[in-house]
Amino acid sequence: MTATAPIPTLLDDRLTHWAETTPNGEAISYLGRTWTWAQWHARIRRLAGALQHRGIAVGDTVAFLDKNHPAGVELTMAAASLGAATVVVNFRLAGAELEYVLNDSEAKLLIVGEEFRPLIAAVADRLPAIATVVGITPEGTDDDEYEALVRGSEPVAPATGRDPDDTVLIMYSSGTTGRPKGVELTHANLIAHTRCSHEGWAFDEGDKCMVSMPLFHVGGSSYVQVPIHDGFPSVMTREVDGASLAGAILAGANRTFLVPAVLAMVLEAGPDAVGLFGALKTFSYGASPMPLPLLRAALAAWPNTDFIQVYGLTEVCGVISHLMPDDHRDTAHPERLISAGTLVPQAELRVVDPETGIDRPRGEQGELWFRTPQLMKGYRNRPEATAEAITADGWLRTGDIGRIDADGYLFVEDRLKDMIISGGENIYSLEVERALAEHPAVLEVAVFGVPDEKWGEAVHAAVALAPDSASSTTAAELIGWCRDRLAHYKCPKDIDILAALPRNPTGKILKRDLRTPFWSGRARVTV
Repeated sequence: MTATAPIPTLLDDRLTHWAETTPNGEAISYLGRTWTWAQWHARIRRLAGALQHRGIAVGDTVAFLDKNHPAGVELTMAAASLGAATVVVNFRLAGAELEYVLNDSEAKLLIVGEEFRPLIAAVADRLPAIATVVGITPEGTDDDEYEALVRGSEPVAPATGRDPDDTVLIMYSSGTTGRPKGVELTHANLIAHTRCSHEGWAFDEGDKCMVSMPLFHVGGSSYVQVPIHDGFPSVMTREVDGASLAGAILAGANRTFLVPAVLAMVLEAGPDAVGLFGALKTFSYGASPMPLPLLRAALAAWPNTDFIQVYGLTEVCGVISHLMPDDHRDTAHPERLISAGTLVPQAELRVVDPETGIDRPRGEQGELWFRTPQLMKGYRNRPEATAEAITADGWLRTGDIGRIDADGYLFVEDRLKDMIISGGENIYSLEVERALAEHPAVLEVAVFGVPDEKWGEAVHAAVALAPDSASSTTAAELIGWCRDRLAHYKCPKDIDILAALPRNPTGKILKRDLRTPFWSGRARVTV
C-alpha cells in the first residue's frame, strides 16, 4: 500500500489519504469499538473544529492525560492540522510533576481521563493557562464529555500555511537539572522517523499492529504512526498487561513493539501464553536493555517470530539503530545479540572523545553523536539546554558511550548521563536524590541503576544518615517517603544505609564505586 501513497509532508497527510482511498478499511479498534479510516478521519476533523472553536490556533499547545486511548492520537492529529502541538502527559506523574509539565508546555486545553481528574482538581488553581478541561472515559459512555464534544462540533479543514518544521508533539523526558525537558518534535521529524525505521515492517494483507506502549512514550506515539503510514489497522490496548495483550492478539494483532519487561512477563505466564504469542510475526523491542538469557529464551520460544531490537532516544523520535531479524538468529555472530544493530537510513554517527571532541577510531569507545532528519527542533523553553545537546552543525550529543565494530554494528555500553532506564522509563537520579535529601534523617545520598532481570534496570539508593537518626530510620521508611513525592516507578526498590558514602579527594561522591559491584560481569554496564 505504501508504494501507491504519496510521500507525506505533514503528519495528518497519510490518514487523510487512506480516508479518501480506502474509506471503509479498518483503521483502529479499542475496547470493542472499531473505526474505519473515513470514520476516524471524520472524528479528527470534528475534533479540530472543537479545538478551533475554543481558540486553539497556530503555535498553541493542547494536552492529553490518560492511559492509552485513540483520543490521544486523535488530539495529536487534530491539533497538528491546526498548526498546534500536543503534549501527551505521563499519567504516572505525581501532582507537582504534573503541574510542572502542564505549565511548562503552556497547554491551553486538556483532555483528561476521568480516573485522573482528581489529580487535576488538586492542582487546578496552579494551572493558569488551561482554559478548558474535557473528561474522557475508556468505553465512551453516554456521559463522556469528549465524545459529546466530538459529536457536537462542526468539522473544519486543515489550516493553510502549515510548515513541516512546526512542532506537533512535545514529549517530556528527564533532563540534566532533574526537571523534565519538553522535547519538541515536528511534522518532518516524525515522518522521517516513520520512514527511516520502517525496515522489517513490510505488512501483508490481514496484518494488524498492536499498540500497547503508553502514548506518553515515543515507543507509543511514534510507533502508532507506522500502521497509519502504511494504511493498516491498529489494535490499541489501554493497559500493558497479559489479558490486554492476549485480547489484542486474539483480535488479529500480529506485529508489535514492547519493552523487554513485557516479554519476560509472557514467558513467565506459562505455555498457553507462550503459544498465543507465537502468532506474532514481528516482535520489536527496546527502550531498555534486554538481558541476554531472556532474549535467548524468547528466540527459542518463538522460532517463527521476527525479532527487531531498537535503540534510540526521544530526541530522535525513537529509533536510530536496529538489530534486524536475521541478526538475531545468526549463529556465526552471537556477539551481535548484545549490539544495537546498525543505523537506520539517513542517520549519521560519530563516536567522539567526550573530553576532547575528537572522533575515536573504529572499535574504541566514545560518546555517541547522531545527525538525522529525525532530530528534534529543541527543548521547549530551554535554548541553553538545546545548544548544549545539539552542535552548531546539527549533531546530537547523546551522553551514551559506545563503539562501532568493523562491520558497522553499534554497541551501547555505558552512559555519561546519570540516567536509569527501568521498564522503558527514563529516570533521572538527581530527581530521586533531591526527594531523598529532603528527609530530615538523610545526610548524603547517591541514586543509581542496578541490573534487574525483569525491568532492565532498577532504581537503587545508598544513603548516609545523620548520627541521631542512624538507629531509627529504615530503608522502608525512606522508600515510603519517596513514594509520597514521586511517581512510584522513580522510587528506589532498595536502599543501602551506609556509615558514609565514598568520595574522591575533591569531595565528589563516587557513584562508580557504589555501582560497580552490582554490574560486575555484565555485558552492559552503566557508569
